[in-house]
Amino acid sequence: MTGTGRLIRLVLRRDRVLLPLWVLVFGLLPVAYYASFEGLFKTEAERLQYASVSVDNAGFVALYGLLKGDSLAALTTWRAGFVPVMIGLAALLTVVRHTRADEEAGRTELVGATVVGWHAQLAAALLTTSAAALAIGLLTFAGMASRTGDLDGSLAFGAELAVSGLMFAAVGAITAQLTSSARSARSLAVVALGVSYTLRVGGDIAALGDGGPSWLSWLSPLGWVTHIFPYEATNWWPVVLSVLCTAAATVVAVELRKRRDVGDGIFATRLGPADGTMGSPLALAWRMHRSLLVGWTVGLSLLGVIFGGVGGSVVELASESRRMNDLFTRLGGGSDQLVNSYFAGIAAIVGLVASCYAVQAALRLRDEETTGHAETMLSTAVSRWAWAASHLLFSVLGPAVALLAEGVVTALVSPDGSFGAIVGAVLVQLPAIWVLTGVTVVLFGLLPRWSPAAWAGPALCLLILLVGSTLQLDQWFLDLSPFTHIPHLPGGEVAATPIVTLLAVAAVLAAAGLLGLRRRNIPD
Repeated sequence: MTGTGRLIRLVLRRDRVLLPLWVLVFGLLPVAYYASFEGLFKTEAERLQYASVSVDNAGFVALYGLLKGDSLAALTTWRAGFVPVMIGLAALLTVVRHTRADEEAGRTELVGATVVGWHAQLAAALLTTSAAALAIGLLTFAGMASRTGDLDGSLAFGAELAVSGLMFAAVGAITAQLTSSARSARSLAVVALGVSYTLRVGGDIAALGDGGPSWLSWLSPLGWVTHIFPYEATNWWPVVLSVLCTAAATVVAVELRKRRDVGDGIFATRLGPADGTMGSPLALAWRMHRSLLVGWTVGLSLLGVIFGGVGGSVVELASESRRMNDLFTRLGGGSDQLVNSYFAGIAAIVGLVASCYAVQAALRLRDEETTGHAETMLSTAVSRWAWAASHLLFSVLGPAVALLAEGVVTALVSPDGSFGAIVGAVLVQLPAIWVLTGVTVVLFGLLPRWSPAAWAGPALCLLILLVGSTLQLDQWFLDLSPFTHIPHLPGGEVAATPIVTLLAVAAVLAAAGLLGLRRRNIPD
């Protein structure tokens, strides 16, 4: 463990922007939800009716989890049911970045040549990420305790979010030992997160009926944390179970670390054919990106199943009374048409999710450069622009394919709403996504060492989407997100000016990045 302290300082320095950002966003998000509910429910009767018709609704249970209680605090914990998923994602990506990604880039071997213990790097990544997860829990506890006055419930709520980060940080540590590629390690960890979410959804929906496999939720770490139920019948056993799971997973990661060499994974890398068969840079790019494209398309299609089902549930809930209709209209953003309002909000969320795919695909250029593959490719007759364009094609068209699949599935599953309107509302998010792709290309072309900072773009947009209107932030800050300028479809007015402007901005950014790539050294 020698040198762990200094490696922690290195992790904090490298993530001095991103780490505090996601800690603040996830830590303060529950308080924003609480304030939003305070403004939405003008009377106690409205709140009680909302809770009574939501508790047995399969669509909302799939999205947020089971609802226990009808207080503002209980509704807030229920509404934050997807936050543990986001915290788990941030935690596992952070651990993989500072373990397997550093090994793949050669930094681990360089640092290991100094006086550093064998497990110091893994310990530094886990300790830093765990501290960030605990900071989220403390922020949630402090914020909710100040609003509700319930210390025990707020402590349980904070623990729910904190242990989510702890468990999936340990999951990321395990997958970082299994493969020799950071990309594969991230993919395995994300799959584990997705399976956990699916089990939680299946178990919770089964719990609404009689005789269903509700026990599925207890096979899922996300199911454990969402069954703590703060502020009502608080159950502390899931917290204990989560801590034990984190400890066990950490031990497994340490043991796996002992059994492999630096740069290698437990699973041996499969060798390719002795003779190459790729006829062009595009063919090679397709080989590299096809798994990512399929994975994101399937993932967004599954989201379409959930969102489409919830769309029908919104109408069912609103039909209970006129007051509920007015309430859900306010929840959806003030549109005159409830269904259109809902699908407009969902389209923005899906667009933001797809932007992460676009950034990830564009950053593959930097991965190829740091591993030396780009230098080998460019030593042939392939030009820099042809090489870059072959990868950027997938960051531009890939999100379009994934969004199209999500829109089609959502429209087919939902019994309400126009097929063309729902698909169009999703596809109109593409100009905003391409702006974030352009930002990634600019960083790669002009400031290659700052390329990972491209993730700050989706993070900022997420912040604005989740809490911008709730906290009544200034319009200039809201306008920083390209998604703010996208027409709110279906139901809203379509104007060509913002769409054309976003396309122009994306094109200028991409052109500037490609010009920078042409003039700089590779690798740099």
